[in-house]
Amino acid sequence: MSRARVARRIAAGAAYGGGSIGLLGVAAVGVLLAEVQLAKRNVGGGVAPLPPGADGRYGGSYGGEEPLRLALLGDSTAAGQGVRRVGQTPGALLASGLAAVAERPVDLRNVALPGARSDDLERQVSLLLSSPSGAPDVCVIMIGANDVTHRMPPTQSVRCLAAAVRRLRTAGAEVVVGTCPDLGTIEPVYQPLRWLARRASRQLAAAQTIVVVEQGGRTVSLGDLLGPEFAANPREMFGVDNFHPSAEGYATAAMAVLPTVCAALGVWPEADRIDAARHEDMLPVAKAAAEAAKQAGTEVTGARAPWALLKYRRRRRLPLPGAPEGGGGDADAPDPRTAADPA
Repeated sequence: MSRARVARRIAAGAAYGGGSIGLLGVAAVGVLLAEVQLAKRNVGGGVAPLPPGADGRYGGSYGGEEPLRLALLGDSTAAGQGVRRVGQTPGALLASGLAAVAERPVDLRNVALPGARSDDLERQVSLLLSSPSGAPDVCVIMIGANDVTHRMPPTQSVRCLAAAVRRLRTAGAEVVVGTCPDLGTIEPVYQPLRWLARRASRQLAAAQTIVVVEQGGRTVSLGDLLGPEFAANPREMFGVDNFHPSAEGYATAAMAVLPTVCAALGVWPEADRIDAARHEDMLPVAKAAAEAAKQAGTEVTGARAPWALLKYRRRRRLPLPGAPEGGGGDADAPDPRTAADPA
């Protein structure tokens, strides 16, 4: 995607998708257009490599148990666009991490499509469920950024997501959704465009959380893709196009999702209970969704309608195996920085 198209879509999606354009006066619109011109010159300046194929078996050394089946759906973030090595993709990181925690092999299938919006999830789910092996044990969905930049109405976006989660849950799969990232964190985007992008992204993330929990799934707020790390080190956390995460960025985001994936399958030592010391709480779903959208890495899971559990799972360093058996990986692929700490 060209830098001009990226900038235009961020601006238009933030303004219209966030419902804020009516609040802008003529002078504010002029400032916004000036910011678009600046972003055009900076966003997407490099070319992000196409994502490497990461499908395969991870953790084969764990032996004879039946492999767990993990699937990824969504857009370029789920696909791993921006990195060149299999071991740097979020799918490979999650599969390796799940194998290490469960001490079982994990078969990964990734049907995510760069550029996809939520209305592509129907096709992706159908592709997964058409497999002779049936539904995966757990599915991770990362979607939403392109919905904002392409001005997809939020109601349509969450309706498509809800339908996808419902189909997967009906088929017997656990579902974890990494909600819409915060487009306001992209380094070359300045105020007031940054504020509008953040507002639209967080509104969509909160709406996604509500519909996913209602359908029996779990969400993890990707927010600003784990803010402190990305804010402090944007040149390390973003890739060459200043838009997609780098290897370090994907590792940070994947390790935020991993504990919830493990918990959904019942293999994480930490129970689904409130830890008041970490400010966890049982809240109405809408309030939990709004709180999660503010803080990246926050998990929301259904408890008893209309209540949901707002949870902050601890993270720890976790050594992960490398590439899938049969090739495609790199022995020197960087290890993920952290997973969650059950202690």
